Amino acid sequence: MADQDDEVLGFIAQEIDSVPELEALLLLWQQRPKAWSAEEVAKRLYTDADYARTVLLDLKRKELISASIAEPDSFQYASDSERRNRIIGRTEEVYRRQVVRISTLIHSKPSSAVREFARAFRLTKEK
Repeated sequence: MADQDDEVLGFIAQEIDSVPELEALLLLWQQRPKAWSAEEVAKRLYTDADYARTVLLDLKRKELISASIAEPDSFQYASDSERRNRIIGRTEEVYRRQVVRISTLIHSKPSSAVREFARAFRLTKEK
């Protein structure tokens, strides 16, 4: 159980930049393979459509969701990766039980722009 929680915390630390991003991902995962428009996601997340679209595009850029082929301007969760499905399923369980802990983790992270800037200066050993 602890190893699975560590995997979830690692996934969130590496992939998730905001609580709405996590909630949008979980919404699409829970309702797979349904395609969602930004307007539909906005209603479920109590936000505006422009912000929801930005969140969905960020998730797509990270390859956590994909654009719907059947429905233009819509997005869906569609992964064949058993590992990815397991991690997201486990993330949903942990988030449901530990909303404050997960939200605090997300809010305590440096912004994605700061992390990308830092990665540009990360030194790696040559092989």
